[in-house]
Amino acid sequence: MNPTNNEPAIKRGWLRAILILLPFIIFTGIFQLIGTFVLALASNKDLLEMLQNQADNSTSSFLVIQFFGTIGTLLLIWLFTRFIDRKKMIDLGLSFQKRTKDIIYGLLAGFIMMGAGSLILYFSGNLSFNSITFNLIGLAQSVVLFILVSINEEVFVRGYLLRNFMDSMNKYIALISSSLIFMALHLMNPNVSLVGITNIFLAGLLLGIGYIFTKNLWFPLALHFSWNFFQGPIFGFEVSGTSSSSLISQSIQGNEILTGGQFGLEGSIIATVLCSLGIVLFWMVYKKQNVLSTAN
Repeated sequence: MNPTNNEPAIKRGWLRAILILLPFIIFTGIFQLIGTFVLALASNKDLLEMLQNQADNSTSSFLVIQFFGTIGTLLLIWLFTRFIDRKKMIDLGLSFQKRTKDIIYGLLAGFIMMGAGSLILYFSGNLSFNSITFNLIGLAQSVVLFILVSINEEVFVRGYLLRNFMDSMNKYIALISSSLIFMALHLMNPNVSLVGITNIFLAGLLLGIGYIFTKNLWFPLALHFSWNFFQGPIFGFEVSGTSSSSLISQSIQGNEILTGGQFGLEGSIIATVLCSLGIVLFWMVYKKQNVLSTAN
Protein backbone atom coordinates (compact mmCIF):
# COMPACT_ATOMS: atom_id res chain seq x y z
CA MET A 1 0.00 0.00 0.00
CA ASN A 2 1.29 3.45 -0.86
CA PRO A 3 1.57 5.26 2.51
CA THR A 4 0.80 8.62 0.84
CA ASN A 5 -2.43 7.34 -0.68
CA ASN A 6 -5.35 8.19 1.61
CA GLU A 7 -8.03 6.96 -0.79
CA PRO A 8 -9.94 3.91 0.49
CA ALA A 9 -8.92 0.57 -1.00
CA ILE A 10 -12.66 -0.02 -1.65
CA LYS A 11 -14.25 3.14 -2.98
CA ARG A 12 -17.91 2.55 -2.06
CA GLY A 13 -18.66 3.16 1.60
CA TRP A 14 -21.76 0.96 1.62
CA LEU A 15 -19.67 -1.94 0.31
CA ARG A 16 -17.05 -1.45 3.03
CA ALA A 17 -19.86 -1.56 5.59
CA ILE A 18 -21.38 -4.74 4.15
CA LEU A 19 -18.03 -6.52 3.84
CA ILE A 20 -17.22 -6.16 7.53
CA LEU A 21 -20.43 -7.83 8.75
CA LEU A 22 -19.41 -11.50 8.39
CA PRO A 23 -15.86 -10.94 9.76
CA PHE A 24 -17.43 -9.10 12.70
CA ILE A 25 -19.57 -12.12 13.60
CA ILE A 26 -16.56 -14.44 13.21
CA PHE A 27 -14.08 -12.26 15.13
CA THR A 28 -16.37 -11.54 18.08
CA GLY A 29 -17.43 -15.19 18.22
CA ILE A 30 -13.83 -16.42 18.29
CA PHE A 31 -12.72 -13.91 20.89
CA GLN A 32 -15.76 -14.58 23.09
CA LEU A 33 -14.94 -18.27 22.83
CA ILE A 34 -11.39 -17.50 23.96
CA GLY A 35 -12.84 -15.58 26.91
CA THR A 36 -15.08 -18.52 27.82
CA PHE A 37 -12.07 -20.87 27.58
CA VAL A 38 -10.09 -18.62 29.93
CA LEU A 39 -13.02 -18.64 32.37
CA ALA A 40 -13.28 -22.42 32.18
CA LEU A 41 -9.58 -22.80 32.96
CA ALA A 42 -9.72 -20.31 35.83
CA SER A 43 -12.79 -21.91 37.43
CA ASN A 44 -11.98 -25.55 36.61
CA LYS A 45 -15.29 -25.92 34.80
CA ASP A 46 -16.09 -27.84 31.65
CA LEU A 47 -15.91 -25.58 28.57
CA LEU A 48 -18.83 -27.28 26.80
CA GLU A 49 -20.99 -26.93 29.91
CA MET A 50 -20.20 -23.21 30.15
CA LEU A 51 -21.07 -22.71 26.49
CA GLN A 52 -24.40 -24.47 26.95
CA ASN A 53 -25.33 -22.50 30.08
CA GLN A 54 -24.20 -18.98 29.24
CA ALA A 55 -27.50 -17.57 30.52
CA ASP A 56 -26.47 -18.71 34.02
CA ASN A 57 -23.16 -16.85 33.95
CA SER A 58 -22.51 -14.21 36.61
CA THR A 59 -21.78 -10.55 35.90
CA SER A 60 -18.06 -11.22 36.38
CA SER A 61 -18.21 -14.03 33.80
CA PHE A 62 -20.07 -11.85 31.31
CA LEU A 63 -17.46 -9.16 31.97
CA VAL A 64 -14.57 -11.44 30.99
CA ILE A 65 -16.36 -12.74 27.88
CA GLN A 66 -17.37 -9.21 26.84
CA PHE A 67 -13.80 -7.98 27.36
CA PHE A 68 -12.44 -10.54 24.92
CA GLY A 69 -15.29 -9.91 22.48
CA THR A 70 -14.60 -6.16 22.54
CA ILE A 71 -10.90 -6.76 21.90
CA GLY A 72 -11.87 -8.82 18.86
CA THR A 73 -14.23 -6.12 17.58
CA LEU A 74 -11.67 -3.33 18.00
CA LEU A 75 -8.95 -5.40 16.34
CA LEU A 76 -11.18 -6.10 13.34
CA ILE A 77 -12.25 -2.46 13.02
CA TRP A 78 -8.62 -1.34 13.26
CA LEU A 79 -7.68 -3.72 10.43
CA PHE A 80 -10.51 -2.49 8.21
CA THR A 81 -9.95 1.16 9.09
CA ARG A 82 -6.20 0.94 8.51
CA PHE A 83 -6.06 -1.18 5.37
CA ILE A 84 -9.48 -0.79 3.70
CA ASP A 85 -10.59 2.73 4.68
CA ARG A 86 -6.99 3.94 5.07
CA LYS A 87 -7.90 6.10 8.04
CA LYS A 88 -7.03 6.24 11.72
CA MET A 89 -9.29 4.81 14.45
CA ILE A 90 -9.80 8.27 15.90
CA ASP A 91 -11.36 9.29 12.57
CA LEU A 92 -14.35 7.08 13.41
CA GLY A 93 -15.45 9.72 15.90
CA LEU A 94 -13.32 9.17 18.99
CA SER A 95 -11.93 12.69 19.29
CA PHE A 96 -12.70 13.95 22.80
CA GLN A 97 -12.15 17.63 22.00
CA LYS A 98 -15.17 19.78 22.97
CA ARG A 99 -17.36 16.71 23.57
CA THR A 100 -18.07 17.07 27.30
CA LYS A 101 -21.59 18.31 26.53
CA ASP A 102 -22.27 15.21 24.38
CA ILE A 103 -21.29 12.93 27.25
CA ILE A 104 -23.54 14.83 29.67
CA TYR A 105 -26.43 14.68 27.18
CA GLY A 106 -26.00 10.92 26.79
CA LEU A 107 -25.69 10.10 30.48
CA LEU A 108 -28.67 12.25 31.42
CA ALA A 109 -30.83 10.93 28.58
CA GLY A 110 -30.34 7.29 29.60
CA PHE A 111 -31.06 8.06 33.26
CA ILE A 112 -34.13 10.19 32.51
CA MET A 113 -35.69 7.67 30.12
CA MET A 114 -35.15 4.69 32.42
CA GLY A 115 -36.22 6.69 35.47
CA ALA A 116 -39.34 8.03 33.74
CA GLY A 117 -40.27 4.56 32.48
CA SER A 118 -39.87 3.10 35.96
CA LEU A 119 -42.02 5.82 37.53
CA ILE A 120 -44.76 5.36 34.93
CA LEU A 121 -44.88 1.64 35.68
CA TYR A 122 -44.81 2.28 39.44
CA PHE A 123 -47.69 4.78 39.46
CA SER A 124 -49.71 2.60 37.10
CA GLY A 125 -49.41 -0.30 39.55
CA ASN A 126 -47.29 -2.45 37.25
CA LEU A 127 -44.03 -2.14 39.18
CA SER A 128 -43.22 -2.71 42.86
CA PHE A 129 -39.92 -1.73 44.50
CA ASN A 130 -39.03 -4.45 47.01
CA SER A 131 -35.64 -3.61 48.51
CA ILE A 132 -32.31 -1.89 47.97
CA THR A 133 -29.06 -3.84 48.16
CA PHE A 134 -25.79 -1.96 47.71
CA ASN A 135 -23.03 -4.16 46.32
CA LEU A 136 -20.04 -1.98 45.43
CA ILE A 137 -18.11 -4.74 43.67
CA GLY A 138 -21.18 -5.82 41.71
CA LEU A 139 -21.95 -2.24 40.61
CA ALA A 140 -18.32 -1.65 39.65
CA GLN A 141 -18.34 -4.81 37.54
CA SER A 142 -21.57 -3.66 35.88
CA VAL A 143 -20.07 -0.26 35.10
CA VAL A 144 -17.10 -1.86 33.35
CA LEU A 145 -19.30 -4.44 31.62
CA PHE A 146 -21.66 -1.88 30.10
CA ILE A 147 -18.81 0.44 29.16
CA LEU A 148 -17.39 -2.47 27.16
CA VAL A 149 -20.80 -3.22 25.62
CA SER A 150 -21.23 0.40 24.53
CA ILE A 151 -17.71 0.54 23.07
CA ASN A 152 -18.18 -2.76 21.26
CA GLU A 153 -21.50 -1.84 19.64
CA GLU A 154 -21.05 1.90 19.10
CA VAL A 155 -17.61 1.81 17.51
CA PHE A 156 -18.85 -0.92 15.17
CA VAL A 157 -22.39 0.22 14.31
CA ARG A 158 -22.14 3.99 14.50
CA GLY A 159 -18.39 4.52 14.12
CA TYR A 160 -17.79 2.13 11.23
CA LEU A 161 -21.09 1.14 9.61
CA LEU A 162 -22.94 4.44 9.85
CA ARG A 163 -19.92 6.50 8.84
CA ASN A 164 -19.29 4.36 5.77
CA PHE A 165 -22.97 4.34 4.82
CA MET A 166 -22.88 8.15 5.03
CA ASP A 167 -20.04 8.15 2.48
CA SER A 168 -22.40 6.57 -0.06
CA MET A 169 -25.89 7.84 0.65
CA ASN A 170 -28.13 10.43 2.28
CA LYS A 171 -27.37 10.62 6.01
CA TYR A 172 -30.92 9.72 7.02
CA ILE A 173 -30.98 6.65 4.79
CA ALA A 174 -27.57 5.75 6.24
CA LEU A 175 -28.99 6.13 9.75
CA ILE A 176 -31.95 3.86 8.97
CA SER A 177 -29.67 1.28 7.32
CA SER A 178 -27.28 1.13 10.29
CA SER A 179 -30.22 0.94 12.71
CA LEU A 180 -31.66 -2.03 10.85
CA ILE A 181 -28.33 -3.83 11.21
CA PHE A 182 -28.22 -2.85 14.89
CA MET A 183 -31.68 -4.36 15.28
CA ALA A 184 -30.63 -7.55 13.46
CA LEU A 185 -27.68 -8.01 15.81
CA HIS A 186 -30.18 -8.33 18.69
CA LEU A 187 -32.61 -10.76 17.04
CA MET A 188 -31.15 -13.74 18.92
CA ASN A 189 -31.29 -12.09 22.35
CA PRO A 190 -33.18 -14.00 25.07
CA ASN A 191 -36.91 -13.26 25.45
CA VAL A 192 -36.95 -10.98 22.41
CA SER A 193 -40.38 -9.65 21.37
CA LEU A 194 -41.79 -7.70 18.45
CA VAL A 195 -42.09 -4.54 20.54
CA GLY A 196 -38.62 -5.10 21.95
CA ILE A 197 -36.92 -5.51 18.58
CA THR A 198 -38.83 -2.51 17.23
CA ASN A 199 -37.50 -0.47 20.13
CA ILE A 200 -33.96 -1.67 19.40
CA PHE A 201 -34.39 -0.20 15.93
CA LEU A 202 -35.66 3.07 17.43
CA ALA A 203 -32.74 3.03 19.87
CA GLY A 204 -30.43 2.71 16.88
CA LEU A 205 -31.97 5.87 15.41
CA LEU A 206 -31.63 7.65 18.75
CA LEU A 207 -28.01 6.57 19.21
CA GLY A 208 -27.11 7.65 15.70
CA ILE A 209 -29.02 10.91 15.47
CA GLY A 210 -26.17 12.97 16.87
CA TYR A 211 -23.55 11.12 14.85
CA ILE A 212 -25.03 12.07 11.47
CA PHE A 213 -24.43 15.72 12.36
CA THR A 214 -21.19 15.49 14.37
CA LYS A 215 -19.49 12.25 13.22
CA ASN A 216 -18.51 11.86 16.86
CA LEU A 217 -19.17 8.85 19.10
CA TRP A 218 -19.24 10.34 22.57
CA PHE A 219 -22.99 10.99 22.68
CA PRO A 220 -23.99 7.44 21.60
CA LEU A 221 -21.28 5.91 23.80
CA ALA A 222 -22.58 7.76 26.87
CA LEU A 223 -26.25 7.16 26.06
CA HIS A 224 -25.77 3.45 25.32
CA PHE A 225 -23.93 2.95 28.61
CA SER A 226 -26.43 5.00 30.61
CA TRP A 227 -29.47 3.28 29.06
CA ASN A 228 -28.13 -0.20 29.92
CA PHE A 229 -26.68 0.65 33.32
CA PHE A 230 -29.76 2.38 34.73
CA GLN A 231 -32.12 -0.15 33.18
CA GLY A 232 -30.37 -3.20 34.66
CA PRO A 233 -27.92 -2.67 37.56
CA ILE A 234 -29.85 0.28 39.01
CA PHE A 235 -33.59 -0.15 38.37
CA GLY A 236 -33.50 -3.95 38.19
CA PHE A 237 -34.92 -4.69 34.74
CA GLU A 238 -33.46 -7.18 32.30
CA VAL A 239 -31.23 -5.59 29.67
CA SER A 240 -32.18 -6.81 26.19
CA GLY A 241 -33.38 -10.04 27.77
CA THR A 242 -30.36 -10.58 30.04
CA SER A 243 -30.64 -10.25 33.83
CA SER A 244 -27.99 -8.91 36.21
CA SER A 245 -27.58 -8.06 39.87
CA SER A 246 -29.10 -4.69 40.70
CA LEU A 247 -29.23 -1.96 43.32
CA ILE A 248 -33.04 -2.06 43.38
CA SER A 249 -34.94 -5.32 43.71
CA GLN A 250 -38.31 -5.00 41.99
CA SER A 251 -41.14 -7.03 40.56
CA ILE A 252 -43.39 -6.31 37.60
CA GLN A 253 -46.91 -7.41 36.81
CA GLY A 254 -49.34 -6.75 34.03
CA ASN A 255 -49.35 -6.86 30.25
CA GLU A 256 -45.86 -7.40 28.82
CA ILE A 257 -46.56 -4.87 26.08
CA LEU A 258 -46.67 -2.25 28.83
CA THR A 259 -43.98 -3.65 31.15
CA GLY A 260 -41.55 -5.17 28.65
CA GLY A 261 -41.68 -8.50 30.45
CA GLN A 262 -38.44 -10.50 30.54
CA PHE A 263 -36.87 -8.45 27.76
CA GLY A 264 -36.63 -5.44 30.05
CA LEU A 265 -38.17 -1.98 30.01
CA GLU A 266 -36.86 -1.51 26.47
CA GLY A 267 -39.39 -4.16 25.43
CA SER A 268 -42.37 -1.97 26.36
CA ILE A 269 -44.46 0.59 24.50
CA ILE A 270 -43.33 3.06 27.16
CA ALA A 271 -39.83 2.74 25.74
CA THR A 272 -41.30 3.17 22.25
CA VAL A 273 -42.73 6.55 23.25
CA LEU A 274 -39.59 7.61 25.14
CA CYS A 275 -37.29 6.66 22.26
CA SER A 276 -39.48 8.48 19.76
CA LEU A 277 -39.47 11.63 21.91
CA GLY A 278 -35.71 11.32 22.33
CA ILE A 279 -35.17 11.04 18.58
CA VAL A 280 -37.16 14.23 17.95
CA LEU A 281 -35.50 16.11 20.81
CA PHE A 282 -31.92 15.27 19.89
CA TRP A 283 -32.56 15.77 16.19
CA MET A 284 -33.61 19.32 17.08
CA VAL A 285 -30.60 19.81 19.39
CA TYR A 286 -27.97 18.56 16.96
CA LYS A 287 -29.64 20.12 13.93
CA LYS A 288 -29.54 23.51 15.68
CA GLN A 289 -25.91 23.01 16.70
CA ASN A 290 -25.02 22.07 13.14
CA VAL A 291 -26.71 25.18 11.76
CA LEU A 292 -24.92 27.41 14.30
CA SER A 293 -21.49 25.85 13.63
CA THR A 294 -22.01 26.21 9.87
CA ALA A 295 -22.97 29.85 10.28
CA ASN A 296 -19.82 30.51 12.28
